[in-house]
Amino acid sequence: MLKLAKIIQKIDKNIIIGVQPTDIHKLSHNTKLKIYSQHVDSFEPGRHTGYILPEAVKEAGAVGAFLNHSEHRLKFNELKKTIQRCKKVKLKTAVFAPNLAEAKKIEKLKPDYLIIEPPELVAGRISVSKAKPNLIKTISKNLKSKFLVGAGINSKQDVITAMKLGASGIGVSSAITKSKNPGKDLKELLDIH
Repeated sequence: MLKLAKIIQKIDKNIIIGVQPTDIHKLSHNTKLKIYSQHVDSFEPGRHTGYILPEAVKEAGAVGAFLNHSEHRLKFNELKKTIQRCKKVKLKTAVFAPNLAEAKKIEKLKPDYLIIEPPELVAGRISVSKAKPNLIKTISKNLKSKFLVGAGINSKQDVITAMKLGASGIGVSSAITKSKNPGKDLKELLDIH
């Protein structure tokens, strides 16, 4: 993970990376990237064995947390409590929503980032830009806040299409983490030569 993070940092220090809580300290102390925990729980410090406290990831060096990813969905009330806890300890939040209805509910919680990511496209080769362009366009017309899109993003054209349809940015994982040449692929994705 550190090797990949250093490649990403050489390309763009403003890229946010989400990592497992056990990797936060190493990456935050060996890169200048913005490190987000892949998840945190809403609990206060105390007797909560096995849960990930916002204070713990902040202490390790995280500046934010990903919440509600399709692989770790939260009930709405739990998501609300977790966002509130993160705000209390000054951790930014990047919250995933699978569709417009959930995005509108989550928008009211005022996360720092709202990421639209249809679960059926996660880790696939078909991007949200190709499979669901109308979703991006509809969300752009119906949300007041800026949003990112993710799921299957793997080409410069996917990024261009997403931005033209109203997204403010993209979330990408598999296209870079599974790449044989992540630096080259990230540069191509971001259109950096």
